Amino acid sequence: GGSNTASGREALYSNTTGSKNTAVGRSALKNSTVGTENTALGYAALLSNTTGSFNTASGVQALRSNTTGVNNTASGRAALYSNTTGAANTASGYKALFSNTTGSNNTASGYQALFTNTTGSFNTALGRDSSAVSPTADNQIAIRAGDTKWYSSAGTPEGVVTAGVGSMYTNNTGGAGTTLYVKESGTGNTGWAAK
Repeated sequence: GGSNTASGREALYSNTTGSKNTAVGRSALKNSTVGTENTALGYAALLSNTTGSFNTASGVQALRSNTTGVNNTASGRAALYSNTTGAANTASGYKALFSNTTGSNNTASGYQALFTNTTGSFNTALGRDSSAVSPTADNQIAIRAGDTKWYSSAGTPEGVVTAGVGSMYTNNTGGAGTTLYVKESGTGNTGWAAK
């Protein structure tokens, strides 16, 4: 492959025909063979990538497990660490989207944002430790500022979602009187009132 740049022990070590890759750091893009237009900055960034292309990993072990996933962007230590084939994900922050394996089109910003998401797609999380209600469901939103949260997912939050008083929840499969919920009491997963 042509137009590659590698700096660091075992950086782009296995490349055969991949082109326009940049690998900086020990073992960055180490196993990539034919992947193209990848950028890996940091120890073991995009380490397991083989044929995935158009990925950007910045941070120690960012996108470490990615093999064939494409169009992913990971910024922060261990961001998108477990991703293997998921595509078009954006993770910014320490361990953001850490557990994601095959989920695609997710956006997570913040320390451990969407940490538990595994196969869910089209999810968005903003704020430290902001997690979707389900690690496998699609089309969820999680915004967190301290104990106050706003979630959007399917079903009722009562007995399911732990949040502080003043938090809100939107049931994206709800109807009249079952779409908007407000956390009015308690510290656990009860105290949600439908509005």
